[in-house]
Amino acid sequence: MALDPDGYPVTRTPAGVRRGAAAARDLAVLDDRVSGCRACPRLVGWREEVAVTKRASFRDEEYWGRPVPGLGPADARIAVVGLAPAAHGGNRTGRVFTGDRSGDWIFAALWRAGLANQPTSMARDDGLELTDVRVAAAVRCAPPANAPTPEERDACSPWLARELALLPRLRVVVVLGGFGWTALWPVLAEAGYAIPRPRPAFGHGVEVTLTGPRGPLTLLGSYHVSQQNTFTGRLTEPMLDAVLTRATELAAG
Repeated sequence: MALDPDGYPVTRTPAGVRRGAAAARDLAVLDDRVSGCRACPRLVGWREEVAVTKRASFRDEEYWGRPVPGLGPADARIAVVGLAPAAHGGNRTGRVFTGDRSGDWIFAALWRAGLANQPTSMARDDGLELTDVRVAAAVRCAPPANAPTPEERDACSPWLARELALLPRLRVVVVLGGFGWTALWPVLAEAGYAIPRPRPAFGHGVEVTLTGPRGPLTLLGSYHVSQQNTFTGRLTEPMLDAVLTRATELAAG
Protein backbone atom coordinates (compact mmCIF):
# COMPACT_ATOMS: atom_id res chain seq x y z
CA MET A 1 0.00 0.00 0.00
CA ALA A 2 1.45 3.35 -1.07
CA LEU A 3 2.09 6.04 1.56
CA ASP A 4 1.26 9.72 1.31
CA PRO A 5 3.83 12.43 2.22
CA ASP A 6 2.87 12.20 5.89
CA GLY A 7 3.32 8.43 5.97
CA TYR A 8 -0.35 7.36 5.93
CA PRO A 9 -1.38 4.43 3.69
CA VAL A 10 -3.39 5.72 0.72
CA THR A 11 -6.71 4.14 -0.25
CA ARG A 12 -8.38 5.46 -3.41
CA THR A 13 -11.45 3.27 -4.07
CA PRO A 14 -14.31 1.68 -2.14
CA ALA A 15 -12.85 -1.72 -2.97
CA GLY A 16 -9.57 -0.55 -1.49
CA VAL A 17 -11.38 0.55 1.66
CA ARG A 18 -12.84 -2.94 2.04
CA ARG A 19 -9.45 -4.60 1.60
CA GLY A 20 -7.60 -2.15 3.83
CA ALA A 21 -10.14 -2.33 6.63
CA ALA A 22 -10.34 -6.12 6.59
CA ALA A 23 -6.55 -6.41 6.80
CA ALA A 24 -6.12 -3.97 9.73
CA ARG A 25 -4.86 -6.10 12.62
CA ASP A 26 -5.45 -3.53 15.39
CA LEU A 27 -6.91 -0.08 16.00
CA ALA A 28 -3.60 1.73 15.46
CA VAL A 29 -3.23 0.25 11.98
CA LEU A 30 -6.89 0.96 11.23
CA ASP A 31 -6.57 4.59 12.37
CA ASP A 32 -3.60 5.14 10.05
CA ARG A 33 -5.49 3.62 7.12
CA VAL A 34 -8.54 5.76 7.83
CA SER A 35 -6.32 8.85 7.91
CA GLY A 36 -4.98 8.17 4.41
CA CYS A 37 -8.31 7.40 2.73
CA ARG A 38 -9.12 9.21 -0.54
CA ALA A 39 -11.94 6.99 -1.78
CA CYS A 40 -14.66 9.66 -2.09
CA PRO A 41 -13.62 12.51 -4.43
CA ARG A 42 -16.33 14.94 -3.31
CA LEU A 43 -15.39 14.56 0.35
CA VAL A 44 -11.67 14.77 -0.36
CA GLY A 45 -12.14 17.99 -2.31
CA TRP A 46 -14.32 19.58 0.37
CA ARG A 47 -12.25 18.66 3.41
CA GLU A 48 -9.06 19.91 1.73
CA GLU A 49 -10.68 23.12 0.52
CA VAL A 50 -11.85 23.87 4.05
CA ALA A 51 -8.35 23.16 5.37
CA VAL A 52 -6.96 25.84 3.05
CA THR A 53 -9.65 28.53 3.24
CA LYS A 54 -10.21 28.01 7.01
CA ARG A 55 -12.55 29.87 9.30
CA ALA A 56 -11.33 33.36 10.19
CA SER A 57 -11.13 32.54 13.90
CA PHE A 58 -8.77 29.62 13.12
CA ARG A 59 -6.75 31.25 10.32
CA ASP A 60 -3.44 30.80 12.19
CA GLU A 61 -4.00 27.08 12.79
CA GLU A 62 -2.92 24.21 10.57
CA TYR A 63 -5.97 22.12 9.72
CA TRP A 64 -5.89 18.32 9.75
CA GLY A 65 -7.85 18.14 6.47
CA ARG A 66 -8.02 14.34 6.44
CA PRO A 67 -10.47 11.61 7.44
CA VAL A 68 -10.82 11.51 11.21
CA PRO A 69 -10.19 8.17 12.99
CA GLY A 70 -11.99 6.99 16.11
CA LEU A 71 -10.86 7.63 19.66
CA GLY A 72 -10.79 5.33 22.68
CA PRO A 73 -9.31 2.09 23.99
CA ALA A 74 -9.53 -1.36 22.43
CA ASP A 75 -11.08 -2.82 25.61
CA ALA A 76 -14.09 -0.49 25.40
CA ARG A 77 -17.47 -2.06 26.12
CA ILE A 78 -19.32 1.00 24.79
CA ALA A 79 -19.09 2.64 21.37
CA VAL A 80 -20.55 6.04 20.49
CA VAL A 81 -21.23 6.52 16.77
CA GLY A 82 -21.95 9.94 15.30
CA LEU A 83 -22.51 11.26 11.78
CA ALA A 84 -19.29 12.82 10.45
CA PRO A 85 -16.56 15.27 11.49
CA ALA A 86 -17.37 18.97 11.51
CA ALA A 87 -15.59 21.09 8.91
CA HIS A 88 -13.97 23.31 11.56
CA GLY A 89 -14.05 20.75 14.38
CA GLY A 90 -12.63 17.29 13.72
CA ASN A 91 -11.50 18.32 10.23
CA ARG A 92 -9.42 21.04 11.90
CA THR A 93 -8.14 19.24 15.00
CA GLY A 94 -7.81 15.70 13.65
CA ARG A 95 -9.78 14.17 16.53
CA VAL A 96 -13.39 13.09 16.41
CA PHE A 97 -15.90 15.54 18.01
CA THR A 98 -13.01 17.80 19.04
CA GLY A 99 -12.98 21.58 18.84
CA ASP A 100 -16.68 22.28 18.22
CA ARG A 101 -19.92 22.67 20.18
CA SER A 102 -21.07 19.13 19.47
CA GLY A 103 -17.87 17.88 21.06
CA ASP A 104 -18.46 20.14 24.05
CA TRP A 105 -21.72 18.27 24.64
CA ILE A 106 -20.65 14.69 24.10
CA PHE A 107 -17.37 14.83 26.02
CA ALA A 108 -18.93 16.69 28.94
CA ALA A 109 -21.57 13.96 29.08
CA LEU A 110 -18.94 11.21 28.89
CA TRP A 111 -17.09 12.90 31.75
CA ARG A 112 -20.27 13.05 33.85
CA ALA A 113 -20.78 9.34 33.12
CA GLY A 114 -17.26 8.51 34.33
CA LEU A 115 -16.06 7.59 30.84
CA ALA A 116 -13.66 10.52 30.29
CA ASN A 117 -11.01 12.09 32.51
CA GLN A 118 -12.03 15.65 31.62
CA PRO A 119 -15.16 17.41 30.31
CA THR A 120 -13.59 19.15 27.32
CA SER A 121 -11.92 18.10 24.08
CA MET A 122 -10.16 20.96 22.33
CA ALA A 123 -7.04 19.50 20.67
CA ARG A 124 -5.27 16.19 20.17
CA ASP A 125 -2.67 17.06 22.82
CA ASP A 126 -5.06 18.31 25.54
CA GLY A 127 -4.70 15.24 27.76
CA LEU A 128 -8.14 13.74 27.14
CA GLU A 129 -8.38 10.02 27.94
CA LEU A 130 -11.44 7.81 27.54
CA THR A 131 -12.24 4.76 29.66
CA ASP A 132 -14.46 1.89 28.47
CA VAL A 133 -15.76 3.87 25.46
CA ARG A 134 -14.71 4.30 21.83
CA VAL A 135 -16.05 7.29 19.87
CA ALA A 136 -16.30 7.17 16.07
CA ALA A 137 -18.31 8.48 13.11
CA ALA A 138 -20.22 6.68 10.39
CA VAL A 139 -18.47 8.84 7.76
CA ARG A 140 -14.88 9.87 8.43
CA CYS A 141 -14.58 13.01 6.27
CA ALA A 142 -16.30 16.36 6.83
CA PRO A 143 -19.08 16.55 4.20
CA PRO A 144 -20.46 19.65 2.46
CA ALA A 145 -23.53 20.94 4.32
CA ASN A 146 -22.91 18.16 6.87
CA ALA A 147 -24.70 15.77 4.49
CA PRO A 148 -22.86 12.69 3.17
CA THR A 149 -24.48 10.87 0.28
CA PRO A 150 -25.66 7.26 0.66
CA GLU A 151 -22.80 6.22 -1.63
CA GLU A 152 -20.25 7.95 0.60
CA ARG A 153 -21.81 6.36 3.67
CA ASP A 154 -21.56 2.92 2.10
CA ALA A 155 -17.99 3.46 0.87
CA CYS A 156 -16.93 4.41 4.40
CA SER A 157 -18.81 1.64 6.23
CA PRO A 158 -15.96 -0.94 6.19
CA TRP A 159 -13.91 1.37 8.43
CA LEU A 160 -16.68 1.38 11.03
CA ALA A 161 -17.30 -2.35 10.65
CA ARG A 162 -13.66 -3.17 11.29
CA GLU A 163 -13.45 -0.72 14.19
CA LEU A 164 -16.34 -2.40 15.96
CA ALA A 165 -14.87 -5.83 15.21
CA LEU A 166 -11.62 -4.74 16.89
CA LEU A 167 -13.49 -4.06 20.15
CA PRO A 168 -13.74 -7.61 21.56
CA ARG A 169 -15.59 -6.55 24.73
CA LEU A 170 -18.18 -4.39 22.94
CA ARG A 171 -21.64 -4.66 24.49
CA VAL A 172 -23.40 -1.35 23.76
CA VAL A 173 -23.49 1.11 20.85
CA VAL A 174 -24.89 4.58 21.48
CA VAL A 175 -26.01 5.96 18.12
CA LEU A 176 -26.22 9.74 17.77
CA GLY A 177 -28.86 10.62 15.21
CA GLY A 178 -30.83 8.94 12.47
CA PHE A 179 -27.99 8.93 9.93
CA GLY A 180 -25.76 6.83 12.16
CA TRP A 181 -28.72 4.60 13.04
CA THR A 182 -29.32 3.86 9.35
CA ALA A 183 -25.62 3.40 8.63
CA LEU A 184 -25.14 0.88 11.43
CA TRP A 185 -27.67 -1.80 10.36
CA PRO A 186 -25.79 -3.14 7.30
CA VAL A 187 -22.55 -3.04 9.27
CA LEU A 188 -24.05 -5.22 12.00
CA ALA A 189 -25.77 -7.54 9.53
CA GLU A 190 -22.46 -8.21 7.81
CA ALA A 191 -20.88 -8.89 11.20
CA GLY A 192 -23.39 -11.68 11.77
CA TYR A 193 -25.94 -10.04 14.05
CA ALA A 194 -29.59 -10.99 13.63
CA ILE A 195 -31.35 -7.85 12.38
CA PRO A 196 -35.07 -7.43 13.19
CA ARG A 197 -37.52 -7.10 10.32
CA PRO A 198 -38.67 -4.45 9.92
CA ARG A 199 -35.70 -2.55 11.23
CA PRO A 200 -36.54 -0.59 14.39
CA ALA A 201 -37.15 3.10 13.76
CA PHE A 202 -34.74 5.63 15.23
CA GLY A 203 -35.79 7.65 18.24
CA HIS A 204 -34.28 9.13 21.36
CA GLY A 205 -34.09 6.46 24.05
CA VAL A 206 -34.89 3.61 21.68
CA GLU A 207 -33.23 0.40 22.87
CA VAL A 208 -32.71 -2.68 20.69
CA THR A 209 -30.77 -5.80 21.70
CA LEU A 210 -29.35 -8.01 18.96
CA THR A 211 -27.92 -11.49 19.11
CA GLY A 212 -24.72 -12.25 17.28
CA PRO A 213 -21.42 -14.10 17.18
CA ARG A 214 -20.05 -12.40 20.31
CA GLY A 215 -23.21 -12.46 22.37
CA PRO A 216 -25.82 -9.74 22.85
CA LEU A 217 -25.23 -6.21 21.57
CA THR A 218 -27.56 -3.38 22.58
CA LEU A 219 -28.16 -0.29 20.44
CA LEU A 220 -29.29 2.88 22.20
CA GLY A 221 -30.63 5.79 20.16
CA SER A 222 -29.96 9.41 21.08
CA TYR A 223 -30.68 12.64 19.29
CA HIS A 224 -27.47 13.97 17.78
CA VAL A 225 -25.48 16.52 19.77
CA SER A 226 -25.78 19.02 16.92
CA GLN A 227 -26.36 22.69 17.65
CA GLN A 228 -29.73 22.39 15.94
CA ASN A 229 -30.80 19.96 18.67
CA THR A 230 -28.98 21.39 21.68
CA PHE A 231 -29.79 25.06 21.04
CA THR A 232 -33.50 24.35 20.56
CA GLY A 233 -33.81 22.08 23.59
CA ARG A 234 -34.71 19.03 21.55
CA LEU A 235 -31.75 17.39 23.30
CA THR A 236 -30.99 18.37 26.88
CA GLU A 237 -28.15 17.35 29.17
CA PRO A 238 -30.43 15.17 31.34
CA MET A 239 -31.70 13.39 28.20
CA LEU A 240 -28.15 12.63 27.02
CA ASP A 241 -27.04 11.67 30.53
CA ALA A 242 -29.91 9.18 30.80
CA VAL A 243 -28.81 7.41 27.61
CA LEU A 244 -25.19 7.19 28.76
CA THR A 245 -26.23 6.02 32.22
CA ARG A 246 -28.21 3.24 30.60
CA ALA A 247 -25.20 2.39 28.41
CA THR A 248 -22.91 2.04 31.42
CA GLU A 249 -25.50 -0.12 33.20
CA LEU A 250 -25.78 -2.46 30.23
CA ALA A 251 -22.01 -2.60 29.78
CA ALA A 252 -21.51 -3.50 33.42
CA GLY A 253 -24.13 -6.22 33.22
